[in-house]
Amino acid sequence: MRVVIIPGFWLNAHSWEPIVEALALAGHDVRALDLPGMGSLEESRRDVTLADHVAAVVSEVDRDEEVVVLVGHSAGGALAHAAADARPELVRRVIYVDSMPLGHGECVNAELPRVEGEIPLPDWSLFAPENLVDMSEELRRDFRRVAIPVPGRVGSDLQELHDPRRFDVPVTIITCEFTSEQLRTWIAEGRGWLDELARVKTVTFVDLPTGHWPQFTQPARLTEALLDALD
Repeated sequence: MRVVIIPGFWLNAHSWEPIVEALALAGHDVRALDLPGMGSLEESRRDVTLADHVAAVVSEVDRDEEVVVLVGHSAGGALAHAAADARPELVRRVIYVDSMPLGHGECVNAELPRVEGEIPLPDWSLFAPENLVDMSEELRRDFRRVAIPVPGRVGSDLQELHDPRRFDVPVTIITCEFTSEQLRTWIAEGRGWLDELARVKTVTFVDLPTGHWPQFTQPARLTEALLDALD
């Protein structure tokens, strides 16, 4: 299966290398993306938009005529959903890693602190405790050492969606900070931030209790969950 991994904020393809290798050993054709402005600290990123990031994912989907599974972590889930909207006939499944589909007219996160048009990795005190479960001091140091500021507009630009066929694309939600039971309850209650997910016709939930970055805190269990979803 062709698999495209879309990193979340502050990270690029390098952060997913061990999992890419494990999925490739299992026989999958896997690529993690360096989104525009996120390849290195030296790249120019101040003028990069959310649409630029979506276009990069769609371009990878279009790279050949094979169907693809998209894996979106955190903010990468918004890009995966937009790509499924743009190419519903080519996306076989979207796997959201501690993430959700972002609806039309919504933004990823306009509240994160900005510095000169960029969003640097904030102080750990700004994150909720559930974000940081299993994030040891060593993992936090390693993360901050490789973190790349996010283009500010990627956080605040509004998502644009057009094709209702996106709701036909099956999804897997790998839940980390919340349990699948909590998410089902919140969907039934009609919580607005889950409206887009509630409209997806086929949803599979997988519980992986840890913090927001399971590729760091629980890489073996995340790999297993991804392989199960791909099968």
